[in-house]
Amino acid sequence: MNTFDADVIIVGAGAAGLTAGQYAARANLNTVIIEQMAPGGQALLIDKLENYPGNVSRKTGMEFADDMREQAEAFGARIIPDAVQSIKKEDHTFFVTLGDDTIMKSPAVIIATGAKHKGLNIPGEKELYGRGVSYCAVCDGPFFKNKKILVVGGGDSACDEGIFLSNLTEKVILIHRKDRFRAQRGLAERVLKHQHIDVRFNSRLLEIKGGQKVSSVIIEHISDGKIYEEEVDAVFIFIGSVPQTDLVPDVDKDEGGCIITDESRRTSIPGLFAAGDVRASPFRQVVTAAADGAVAAHAASQYIDELKGEAYR
Repeated sequence: MNTFDADVIIVGAGAAGLTAGQYAARANLNTVIIEQMAPGGQALLIDKLENYPGNVSRKTGMEFADDMREQAEAFGARIIPDAVQSIKKEDHTFFVTLGDDTIMKSPAVIIATGAKHKGLNIPGEKELYGRGVSYCAVCDGPFFKNKKILVVGGGDSACDEGIFLSNLTEKVILIHRKDRFRAQRGLAERVLKHQHIDVRFNSRLLEIKGGQKVSSVIIEHISDGKIYEEEVDAVFIFIGSVPQTDLVPDVDKDEGGCIITDESRRTSIPGLFAAGDVRASPFRQVVTAAADGAVAAHAASQYIDELKGEAYR
């Protein structure tokens, strides 16, 4: 069993984790970022990142994520492709166990594990996943070019992904259980005015039907209780996310399971910081995740200085 040392270990390489890595490395900390998937997190799913300050060229999420990775590594952060199995703390040291039983230790850890997509938990959803049911338009949308697509949700993700899918087909239906979108106003208006998106409010999905692939859905119009069947070729679901906090079960969380932090992204466990979608926040965007990462890295640097008795006063 090998043991390595780092000043700060960052778990997750989305916008929050990569920014934290950049700022921690710039602060001359020995910085390690651990990510089991490709660096970039949910930013990888964005078709065109149009609302990040300074990104006037509207890079794709994949291009933007690659730039962030390159920046973090250029400043000295080391990215390790592996899964974290556990995080334990003894005295002032965190022990982070990886998938091959390698243990890395550090005085500070930044949790930037993000969140995973919520499911509807309705008949047919699990059974037809990968056969017409998807949670990623950029990943799976091209398989349904010129097909009839149903999008479920009313937030930024649903609207953004609906617009992306409308570039692939002229037959997009977007249903939302409320009477208006909760997405940002400008984005919502674009969807409402889009000639290829049929918006249906006060509607919820009851069932997804099909054999080898999705063939139709059962929808309820909530206002009058009318239930009808609609033929579709694919169902894309964007109804929120679940924070990934299994690695830190003892940290304080809110009712939704998100990690509670102070303004410096400190958690209830000294030396443990949280950034991005895993943290309790009223607004979740790439820019806020990046800001979280920068603040968490700065706070982690201060914390390490305090442990060394080198805090600036």
